[in-house]
Amino acid sequence: MPIDRRNAVDQAVQDTPSTPTSIDRRSFLRGDFRGRRIPLLPPWSVDPQRFLSLCTRCGDCLEACPEGILSMVGGGYPEVRFDRGECTFCGECAEVCRPGALRAEGEPWRLRAVVGAECLVHGGVACQVCGDHCDAGAIRFIHRAGRMPAPVLDRDACNGCGACYAPCPTRAIGFTEEETR
Repeated sequence: MPIDRRNAVDQAVQDTPSTPTSIDRRSFLRGDFRGRRIPLLPPWSVDPQRFLSLCTRCGDCLEACPEGILSMVGGGYPEVRFDRGECTFCGECAEVCRPGALRAEGEPWRLRAVVGAECLVHGGVACQVCGDHCDAGAIRFIHRAGRMPAPVLDRDACNGCGACYAPCPTRAIGFTEEETR
């Protein structure tokens, strides 16, 4: 019996929560029906367009990363996977990048953590695991009368290392790129 591709895609989209009304072709072909999956480039990446033209997809940065948080995405480009651990900003990925797509100059990136609505605290459950894992001390909890302590992020202290991401039981931690620091 042949597969009806149109119905299969329609069903996949219906089964995907929070599906936007339209997604771009690239997201569709990657199976990202939410249209939200944007690979996170390694620290010290040059601007994204230049990165894509310089990166030879050799995999040297993946092998050099002692934390093992780099993996290949579609097309063979490296991406950071905070679900595997945090970035220690050792610079080894940039050191082995012969084409110059990664350059250990200045700030490694402008990423900052964001605590989302999925945080257990918003549902009345005590949890401070993200703050416990934040060596930079960027996530603190303020006490509120009659309610769970709420996470507050110090954006100036956050270095975007991702230490808070993997331990979060609800994946309430996201990342945003700051324009300036």
